[in-house]
Amino acid sequence: MTDPATEPASDDLLRRMAPQVLGALLRRYGHFDAAEDAVQEALLAAARQWPEEGRPRNPRGWLIRVASRRLTDQLRSEAARRRREETAAALTPRDAFVAPPPGEDRAPAEEDTLTLLFLCCRADLPAAGRIALTLRAVGGLTTAEIARALLVPEATMAQRISRAKRRIRTSASPFGSPADPADPAAGEQEQEQAGERERAARLADVLHVLYLIFNEGYTATSGRELQRADLATEAIRLTRAVHALLPDDGEVAGLLALMLLTDARRAARTGPDGSLIPLAEQDRTRWDRDAIAEGVALVSDALTRTPLGPYQLRAAIAAVHDEAAGDEDTDWAEILALYEVLVRLVPGPVERLGHAVAVAMVHGPRRALDLLAALDDDDHLAGHHRLEAVRAHLLEMAGDRAAARAAYAKAAGLTLSTPERRYLLSRAARIAE
Repeated sequence: MTDPATEPASDDLLRRMAPQVLGALLRRYGHFDAAEDAVQEALLAAARQWPEEGRPRNPRGWLIRVASRRLTDQLRSEAARRRREETAAALTPRDAFVAPPPGEDRAPAEEDTLTLLFLCCRADLPAAGRIALTLRAVGGLTTAEIARALLVPEATMAQRISRAKRRIRTSASPFGSPADPADPAAGEQEQEQAGERERAARLADVLHVLYLIFNEGYTATSGRELQRADLATEAIRLTRAVHALLPDDGEVAGLLALMLLTDARRAARTGPDGSLIPLAEQDRTRWDRDAIAEGVALVSDALTRTPLGPYQLRAAIAAVHDEAAGDEDTDWAEILALYEVLVRLVPGPVERLGHAVAVAMVHGPRRALDLLAALDDDDHLAGHHRLEAVRAHLLEMAGDRAAARAAYAKAAGLTLSTPERRYLLSRAARIAE
């Protein structure tokens, strides 16, 4: 059992528990906005009290109890202020406001987080809003981090999150099960089909959110560290839980495989000083071979027995990289063929950027630079460091040293990640020598 005197609160612990506590409160009370505020107050209380008093032996239970008290106080105060006792009483029975003693009526942490994950991905919210809201609630990402992950301005993302919360507040059933078909007179078959469409849309959002959380963990969009291992690990854990619920879904298996195959390189991605090491220069003996084997098995099975999907294709690309003995052994022709299929299914800017790199490795950098020119007008990538970093790499491959140096410097000025900035500046300096 944990000794509370030796392990005070930590940012990683509180970040990991935040969605679990929020999921528990929503499962019990509803009221997303109020529950989120109560959780934040409980986390602040923990950050203040635990370093002085020691970490409790059941930190999650402590946070749930404190957050529950804050939430019930807030709900009661609001009811009194508005003089709407009858409405407040109808929201939930009085005894539900009291957090149960430790060990009683308590769902596992994983269940709470999964519940929160699926509940946030509501069909009656706009797609962008529900994905952003879920990243905020489940991933603990800031509005700025979500904006960078989705390649939109921060102000736009703040508005989307606010609108999603407002929609939840005015909803008749804020956190219920999947919505019924819009037409109550629809036949049984139509209702079943509508339910299937709603579940498929909700699952797609869940997978997208988990993918974005993992990406932020694998390559942080800002800060002094290249990776946030806690986020990547949590994304893998949750994706495993979804896979356990839906073992026959090919895209769930594909996403889990993609995460495992990508995260397997984590130890080799940074030097002792935290500097970025690109894929081509990594020590592959440091890659996690067990994770690679599991990822390859997952994606191979999904590709042979389920409909083809984007996550399976991304995982297959990652598998080709991971199975190569060295960078020079990478089968770029196979990677290009996989990207050709991927950009037909998902013609997004990030996918097209990866496709351009594969084209360069097979057909040369000049053809790839022509593809990049078409991305200059893309609203999502315009002014983004990824586009300039890839352009710099291709220009360096083409032998245009001056243009490559300028592109590396421009990319360095656009990124908010310290390791990425240092790497890009070092590339520019190396070309100048």
